[in-house]
Amino acid sequence: MVNEANSNLKKSRQLLNKVPEITIFFWVIKILTTGMGEVTSDFFVLHFDPVITVIIAGLMLVITLVVQISAKRYKAYLYWFTVVMVSVFGTMSADVLHVVLGIPYTISTTFFVISLAIIFILWYKTEKTLSIHSIYTKRRELFYWATILATFALGTATGDMTATTMHLGYFMSGVMFAIIILIPAIAYWKFGVSEIFTFWFAYIITRPLGASFADWMGVEKYRGGLGIGTGPVSLVLGVIIVIFVGFMTISKIDVKKD
Repeated sequence: MVNEANSNLKKSRQLLNKVPEITIFFWVIKILTTGMGEVTSDFFVLHFDPVITVIIAGLMLVITLVVQISAKRYKAYLYWFTVVMVSVFGTMSADVLHVVLGIPYTISTTFFVISLAIIFILWYKTEKTLSIHSIYTKRRELFYWATILATFALGTATGDMTATTMHLGYFMSGVMFAIIILIPAIAYWKFGVSEIFTFWFAYIITRPLGASFADWMGVEKYRGGLGIGTGPVSLVLGVIIVIFVGFMTISKIDVKKD
């Protein structure tokens, strides 16, 4: 009876888990959303009133988070739309500190590192785990999304810091982060380093990785980019994301089966 009760509890928690299974599709879509969030934010802030744009983006993020957290179980389209909104607003948050308040990227990067560390510490002290496979309570989901928002803001500031402050340019910054993201992958597969640590390490790096290449494609040639434009790049990335998420929704390959 005890074993049966434990088995039922485990299955119940798996059904309630509010995040997708970590597959290659997860990482592909994650990198795509980081790039889309970066150029989408740049496009709207450049073409519309920045203050109004940030307010609207913030309100949309709050609404989306409420709907996501209120959902009874994981839904691919809702989860990834929430990630996109976090990506857009996270980009704006980092850019506001630099563009509007004039705070150097080195300072904002340090600020977001500390903020992320505090969230991790509070999450672990409260829940005794940082595993994304255990997101089956409202409190854990709140910690999860706070972490996601902090990683996006941190990644934006870091990518801009390497591209502009350190003068690497967007393309070389992307190449550098593409190399760095191999570290947690190798550490996990070859050396058995903690799954939780390597996951969050890789998750953080995906942000400046995707954003750097998206910026490279979108910004003007005199800034070291291809000059395609942030609007077209955002649109193309958005279409690709919709295709991937549609596939995930139909196939349910990102939903735990057992």
